[in-house]
Amino acid sequence: MRRLHVHLLSDSTGETLENIAKAVLALYDDVEPVRHFWPMIRTEAHLERILQEIAQNPGLVLFTLVNAESRRRLETRCMALGLPAVAALDPVVDAVSALLGQQAKARAGRQHVLDDRYFARVDAIQWSMAHDDGIASEDWEQADIVLAGVSRSSKTPTSIYLANRGFKTANIPIVVESPPPPILFELKRPLVVGLTTSADRLIQVRRNRLLSLNQAPATDYVDHEAVSREVAYARRMFADNGWPVIDVTRRSIEETAAAVIALVTDRDGDE
Repeated sequence: MRRLHVHLLSDSTGETLENIAKAVLALYDDVEPVRHFWPMIRTEAHLERILQEIAQNPGLVLFTLVNAESRRRLETRCMALGLPAVAALDPVVDAVSALLGQQAKARAGRQHVLDDRYFARVDAIQWSMAHDDGIASEDWEQADIVLAGVSRSSKTPTSIYLANRGFKTANIPIVVESPPPPILFELKRPLVVGLTTSADRLIQVRRNRLLSLNQAPATDYVDHEAVSREVAYARRMFADNGWPVIDVTRRSIEETAAAVIALVTDRDGDE
């Protein structure tokens, strides 16, 4: 099965773009899409961080960006990398403009109704991005979900996907040499979910990451014995605290997020 990195960039919630990508990818067999979801792109610094991630994980780039300068920077960088950058809505917008004889109004997220649900999603996305990778643990009690897992177990993309569904989601890496802050084990409101994966799969992902960064692959980060201990350590922590666990070895981001949402629904239904 061929893996395909798909980068989805939007200056709004990215919901339209996500649906387009899902519909297109469903047309292909034997493809394992690795989605990188980047909503609410509003600053040059944010776009620059994303461009670095695209360079490290080359693949298909789909975007809905209203800002002309952001579009130019994205397209120029992708051209230099030899990657396709597709403005997902441009063909439809051009056709409608030709028929109506007028230009479309450039406004991020104009197609979405600005209701309470919309603002809740935007708030969840911003909150989740501000609480990525163990940041601001003092706020975790405000979260709906906290994802825990070893490095490269898809915590960040799953968090952003859940945020786009309106769930404030924090995530924290589980590192043997650096135990999580005590507050993780004292949380009452959020559902803490452990993400795990096989050591072999984790090593493959990490090795690709190191190669993309031009770093030497011969480290404990990809050593089979060390990674196996790391995964076992995380699993023991999950079991000791009674947290539900999701194995992401063969799951897409959407499947992982759906499993997390099901856990939230089950818990809330039992309360």
